[in-house]
Amino acid sequence: MTAELTDPFAPQFEFAMEVRLRFRPLPKVVNMPSGGDRGMVALDGGEFDGPLLAGIALPASGGDFCLFRSDGVLAADARYLLQEHDGSVFMLNTRGYIWGRSAEVMAKFERIAHGLSTEQVLPEEVYFRTMTQFEAPIGKHDWLAKHCFVGVGRRTAEGNAIRYYKVL
Repeated sequence: MTAELTDPFAPQFEFAMEVRLRFRPLPKVVNMPSGGDRGMVALDGGEFDGPLLAGIALPASGGDFCLFRSDGVLAADARYLLQEHDGSVFMLNTRGYIWGRSAEVMAKFERIAHGLSTEQVLPEEVYFRTMTQFEAPIGKHDWLAKHCFVGVGRRTAEGNAIRYYKVL
């Protein structure tokens, strides 16, 4: 049977913005008794833009506290502030997973993060997804705090670039 089934409850997505971030790496806590290593990158700045808003990532407003798991997965836990060109400030809270589709990818990812390489991690080489929430003031941008967002990221020479999609 070739009848196509549609699910009226399947989520749909709408592009909200792309956030481009620059980080400063800090030393890791290695070989933790709970397993893996804990790394942190401090936010040095960045910018964002989308159909309804644009602005900057506020330097020194947060960072990413990554758990480098023993199975090669990087579990992201990031929090930082974004400021829209109109002066509105939002808190971005995100968790996500980053893992390489081959054994060498995460080693390359880390070399780039620490400024030891100018290699590129191509989007097809890595799974880089986030589950994101925003805290926003009541007003024209409060739609950010009323929706779930999914991010699809990539590694850049400066840091990360993540495209956020609003779940409708």
